[in-house]
Amino acid sequence: MSGHNRWSQIKHKKGTADQKRGQLFSKLSQLISLAARHGTDPDGNQELKNAIEKARAVDMPKDNIDRAIQRVTEKGAAQLEELTIEVVGPEGSAWLISAITDNRNRTMGELKVILNEHGLKLATPGAVGWMFERSPSGMVAKYPTSPNPELQEKLDHAVSALEEQADVQTIYPNYAHSRN
Repeated sequence: MSGHNRWSQIKHKKGTADQKRGQLFSKLSQLISLAARHGTDPDGNQELKNAIEKARAVDMPKDNIDRAIQRVTEKGAAQLEELTIEVVGPEGSAWLISAITDNRNRTMGELKVILNEHGLKLATPGAVGWMFERSPSGMVAKYPTSPNPELQEKLDHAVSALEEQADVQTIYPNYAHSRN
């Protein structure tokens, strides 16, 4: 029976890895489709070129990239919308969340559930944005905070839960986030 147990362990690990890879491909596909709205030629569209490079960096198949670009001609891709969500938490923690969605109400509803489960709240536009500045790698906190270790762990769990939401692209916290 030990062989069966070993196979079960491998099967579950592979299933989890495949699921995470699929989520990543889905997010990158949305990013490519959003960028392709400004032109489907990567040579003339730097945003699209960057999105394709990100996809290639994680070995996303060329067929998937091509489908994401072609989706622009379909009705659904024209409705993709980029959201910036501002969030406040305990001890001065603040986050900017970047999301791409085809249904704002669904995405906001799902995010509100995740935020409530982790003791976080949506902020009004501009309430948190001023605490960040744009840099080449994204948004960086102007005034980073250092939560205590117990709170740090809770906030890291919240980040993990948010990253699993299909429409969330990037999360920018104003504290040093330790990835598991």
